[in-house]
Amino acid sequence: MKSKVNLLVITIVSIFIWSCNQISKEEKEMQTRQKVTAKDILGNPHYLAISYGGYREKSRDSQPTVKELKDDLKLLSAMGIKILRTYNVQPNLPHASNVLKAIDELKKEDSNFEMYVMLGAWIDCLNAWTDQPVNHDIESPNNAGEIERAVALANQYPDIVKVIAVGNEAMVKWATSYYVQPNVILKWVKYLQSLKKEGKLSKELWITSSDDFASWGGGDNLYHVKDLEDLIKSVDYISMHTYPYHNTHYNPEFWGVPQSEENLSSKQKIDAAMKRAIEFSKRQYDSVYKYMKSIGVHKPIHIGETGWATVSSGFYGSNGSKATDEYKQGLYYNLMREWTNSERISCFYFEAFNEKWKDAEHPNGSENHFGLFTIDGKAKYPIWDLVDKNVFIGLSRNGQPITKTYEGDINALMKDVLVPPALSEIMVNR
Repeated sequence: MKSKVNLLVITIVSIFIWSCNQISKEEKEMQTRQKVTAKDILGNPHYLAISYGGYREKSRDSQPTVKELKDDLKLLSAMGIKILRTYNVQPNLPHASNVLKAIDELKKEDSNFEMYVMLGAWIDCLNAWTDQPVNHDIESPNNAGEIERAVALANQYPDIVKVIAVGNEAMVKWATSYYVQPNVILKWVKYLQSLKKEGKLSKELWITSSDDFASWGGGDNLYHVKDLEDLIKSVDYISMHTYPYHNTHYNPEFWGVPQSEENLSSKQKIDAAMKRAIEFSKRQYDSVYKYMKSIGVHKPIHIGETGWATVSSGFYGSNGSKATDEYKQGLYYNLMREWTNSERISCFYFEAFNEKWKDAEHPNGSENHFGLFTIDGKAKYPIWDLVDKNVFIGLSRNGQPITKTYEGDINALMKDVLVPPALSEIMVNR
């Protein structure tokens, strides 16, 4: 009898110790997450990144609800996405603040939910988006308020906001509606860095600007100015954009089928072209790295944006470069993830969901169709495999369960896939 009592006591003590260890483990995991920094997650292949906009309608006046945002975030989390990029914190567009609220609520509902944000602050020049002449040498008076709202949100959600990005493609010269000179971006980056030193922002918060590879010195020499050098020295890392998709029209030499490949099958030609597209992005990345090194700087470079559209009635469709369809998007997405993960480069893939406000007057405009999901929540070809793995079971968008585009019929999908033009044809047309 005594031995049975001792055995019972030992069992109870063992269970108690085990439960304490479990509680301790959970507490340690929560404490670890609270201390996670940008340095920990950027370049970490276990923290996949994506650009996110939750807009469903043709106008951003129709803001998605927090409930809708939470549904989206659950889908992205199921994909392994743990870092989101947002673009602005304008007072009449509470999308970013609602995204942060949605993440905060999800974390409270589920201690295992983990997601962080690269918070964008939109930067404009004077008279941008108005009927007045733009002045690219003077900044918009609205910029100060944008920065202060970003600061407030970073302080309100320090466990979620790990990066503030000053501007989006705000320095590249082809952004004729709103671009500013590098000194404007430099001014605000230095301001945010000073707040970190003063203890008014977390010292672990990273500050950057997200812009085209050329704006970071990887292209034309006209960008190689002293203010850009100072900016590179002031940011915590470089966030560069690369879009071989757009260059299938604007700079298509890599895209055309060379004579040596003309006897390949249609699929082989497409596969080879997509591999060249990735090499195109790698060259742009390397060009930024070389410029950075040339001015004596060594900092991380991550990809703040890159993507491939699935519909185009313009330059990239059947009457243009023939670059646009879900099959090519799937190849690009997988090749891009493979490269960046292996090199420990964060890639904020553009983008999570289609957004039809981007080119509201042209439903088939390519800007509306960069998402990995359609507006109604269908998974496009790049993530069909995740549907097969049942990662979206029990999740939905707009009340609809996640199903595949083309009803999962690869033969139906391939009927919409076009072969890139011959390189000789491209060169003649240029």
